[in-house]
Amino acid sequence: MKKLMLLRHAKSGWDDPVSRDFDRPLNTKGQRAAHRVGQYLREHRIGFDHVVASPAVRVVETLEHLAEGTGETIAPIWDKRIYLASAVSLLDVIQDADDRYDSLLLVGHNPGLEDLVLMMVPDKPGDEARDQVEEKFPTASIAEISFPVDHWEDVRPNGGTLSLFVRPRDLDPELGPDRG
Repeated sequence: MKKLMLLRHAKSGWDDPVSRDFDRPLNTKGQRAAHRVGQYLREHRIGFDHVVASPAVRVVETLEHLAEGTGETIAPIWDKRIYLASAVSLLDVIQDADDRYDSLLLVGHNPGLEDLVLMMVPDKPGDEARDQVEEKFPTASIAEISFPVDHWEDVRPNGGTLSLFVRPRDLDPELGPDRG
């Protein structure tokens, strides 16, 4: 069994005067959300063996705040292929993962992560978690997909089961969408 965890970077600051999208940092709400998701992982003893992440600033900062929440050091492999990647490109990254790891955390961006969940998990009536992902994969949300395989290269579309989908607003209403 292989477990894939997908974490979308936390909310970034559009008001920050950076010249490149790649360099956008998290805003205060994003920092709090990433920290809270880390606490949730610690409280529920949800871990991972290996982390592969986009090197974008907002992902780097998301992992820093997630680590503060978990109370553990997170040492990712930075992979440029993840930055704004499509679901198909993300699947390539997953299939390249080392089989010595049974649980992989992939940290990146939308729409690739949302599309990846929808590609990997069959649409079945009554699958509330998948329906929530289909509606939206918000910033700092985390999903876990289980695959009945021994090798990452054998992970295939429609081959997974969505076993977890947690949004920051599920943990703290203050971390939900801004009200206008």
